[in-house]
Amino acid sequence: MKTLKELVRPNIFALKPYSCARNEFTGEASVYLDANENPLNGPYNRYPDPLQLELKAKIARMKGVRIEQIMLGNGSDEPIDLIVRIFCEPKEDNIVAIAPSYGMYEVCADVNNVEYRKVMLNDDFTLDAAKLLAAVDKKTKVIFLCSPNNPTGNLLNRKEMLKVVEGFDGIVVIDEAYIDFASEESWLKDLDRYKNLIVLQTFSKAWGLAAVRCGMAFASEEIMGYFNKVKYPYNINLLTQQFVNEQIDMIERKKGWVKMLLEQRDRLVNAFEAMPLVKKVYPTDANFVLIKVDDANGVYKSLMEKGVIVRNRNNVSLCGGCLRITVGTAEENDTLLAEIQK
Repeated sequence: MKTLKELVRPNIFALKPYSCARNEFTGEASVYLDANENPLNGPYNRYPDPLQLELKAKIARMKGVRIEQIMLGNGSDEPIDLIVRIFCEPKEDNIVAIAPSYGMYEVCADVNNVEYRKVMLNDDFTLDAAKLLAAVDKKTKVIFLCSPNNPTGNLLNRKEMLKVVEGFDGIVVIDEAYIDFASEESWLKDLDRYKNLIVLQTFSKAWGLAAVRCGMAFASEEIMGYFNKVKYPYNINLLTQQFVNEQIDMIERKKGWVKMLLEQRDRLVNAFEAMPLVKKVYPTDANFVLIKVDDANGVYKSLMEKGVIVRNRNNVSLCGGCLRITVGTAEENDTLLAEIQK
């Protein structure tokens, strides 16, 4: 791996971060007159902890990592954008990523005026590490890998991913938004072994907190230092910090939800495989199923007219004729299957 000084943009490396009132004083006091806050309407009149230490402590215990290895963002999209801004010089550096995959990687690259190089997965959506690494040059700073991948649903082969992590001297981001539904372990246990690794997870999927907007990035303490330099001081509000903290205590409920969704996922897969309309059901380790049908646009439109909304992926690379269908409740899946049968 290159040194962080070589990887981080020079202006970010030298950046003196904004020092907010809650950075300069930590602890408890009887009178707070340092942040120009309204003294009334506590606790909402006070700025929240900019480093979310209480919530991070609970996440650290749950995930088996250190507090200093965690960054919390407004969904996973915030850390994705920060990664581009920290490591990639506009008009100069580039990002390499698999395709098809999550669209925000490319959007963040475009917003930051950074070249985005797509490397197609194999026809069966498997990863070819050699082909991916062949797209890398001396100006490649970041590689994005989504596993389980969106919209394909499959876990990428761990051996091929390892070739990327070990064969690339820049930053490798593994997006694990759907890891709670997968049959393999997270890459979190490899953080100390691979200093160029950033792992993304989220509370949006298995935890059912998409509206709360709380994503997680995990990396070395050194990389996290740059995240904390660049992020907005109060990026996670007090209400989100408190609510997510409470929800983590309900982990058994979350496990029950995952079990139910996996059972319903198997039910959908079996039902789709028996339908003449469905030409292929792709393997999935996520909370959705990708299927290929005769007329994706027609099926999508017909379902929409009946009030059943799925995702049409017909125009996505390698996904011609495909619909991405999220696993719903038993009742929602009943309606979906009935309408597709029609």
